[in-house]
Amino acid sequence: MRKLLQSPLLACLAVLLAARAIDAEDVSSYVRTRDVIYGRKAGLALTMDVVVPKEQPNGLGVLFVVSGGWRSHPGAIRPEMYAPFLRRGYTVFAVVHGTQPKFTIPEILDDVHRAVRFIRFHAKEYHIDPDRLGITGGSAGGHLALMIGTAGAAGDPKAPDPVDRVSSRVQAVACFFPPTDFLNWGKDGAILDCKNMDRRFRAAVDFHVFDWDQSIFQRVTDEKKVRELLHDISPISHVSRDDPPTLIIHGDKDNLVPLQQSERMIAKLKEAGVPAHLIVKKDCGHGWLTILKDTETLADWFDRYLKMGPPRAAE
Repeated sequence: MRKLLQSPLLACLAVLLAARAIDAEDVSSYVRTRDVIYGRKAGLALTMDVVVPKEQPNGLGVLFVVSGGWRSHPGAIRPEMYAPFLRRGYTVFAVVHGTQPKFTIPEILDDVHRAVRFIRFHAKEYHIDPDRLGITGGSAGGHLALMIGTAGAAGDPKAPDPVDRVSSRVQAVACFFPPTDFLNWGKDGAILDCKNMDRRFRAAVDFHVFDWDQSIFQRVTDEKKVRELLHDISPISHVSRDDPPTLIIHGDKDNLVPLQQSERMIAKLKEAGVPAHLIVKKDCGHGWLTILKDTETLADWFDRYLKMGPPRAAE
C-alpha cells in the first residue's frame, strides 16, 4: 500500500476513502455554491466552489487549493474533505487553477494570487474577515499554498480591475507534503527540472517565452534562466520574517516529495523568526488512509492563528 500512495492521484484517493467515513450529518450541514468565476485567462473562466457551514459560521475563510501534480479540475472538489474546517465554522473556498500541461507553474501561481484577491475583495459578501485568511493544500496544492504564504503581494493600485488592487497575502498556512525547493531536491545542489522530473509532472516546469519576432513560443533552454525560474517558484526562496505561521505535515517514507523539502522549509522559516512547525508521520508515504484525521490538525492551526490573529514572536 505504501508504494501505491506515491502519487498525487492515489494520495487523493486515500483522502477520498477517508472522507467516506464522515457522517451524513456533516455532508448536509453546508451550502455549496459551484463554479464561482474568480478570473479569466486565455479565453477561459477560472472557478472556485464556495462551501459555507449552515450553522455558526465563524467569519473566517480557508482557501483549499485543488491541485495534484499541478493538475486541477472541479471534479476533484469534495466538500466532505473539508468537514474539519466546516464543523468549526470556516467558509471554504475550493480553488481550481489553470492546469498543466497547458499552463506552467508561474502561470498557475498567477491564478492562485488572483483567487486570494477575489476572495478578499468580496469578503463582505462572503461574511468573512478579509484580514484573516488561511490557505491549505496537499502536494502541488501545498506548494502553491506555501508560495502564497511566502510570496503573497500587495495589489497594483493602478490595475484597471479593482480585484487586482488588493493584496494576495494570507495570515496562516497549513499543508501536506509540499515541494519547497527545486534547486535542492533531496540533497543540496540537486536540481529538479523538466529533464529529470517525473514525466507526469514535467510540463509544469517546461518553461516557454513568446518570441515576438518569430510569433511562436520558444522553450527556455538557457541553464541560468531555468535556474532563475526554478528559484522563483520555490517557496523557500521567498521566506521573510513577515511570513504567516506555517504548519507542514509530511510522511517520512515519501518517495515522491522528499521529507527533506519540508525540513528545509520549516528550518528556513524558523531562522527568519516565523512561527513554524513540522509534523512527521512515521512510516507514511505521499498520502495515507488516515489523512483526514490530520486535517483536524490543520484546522487546529487555523484556530490558533486566525481566530486570535498572527503572533508577534516565533515559537
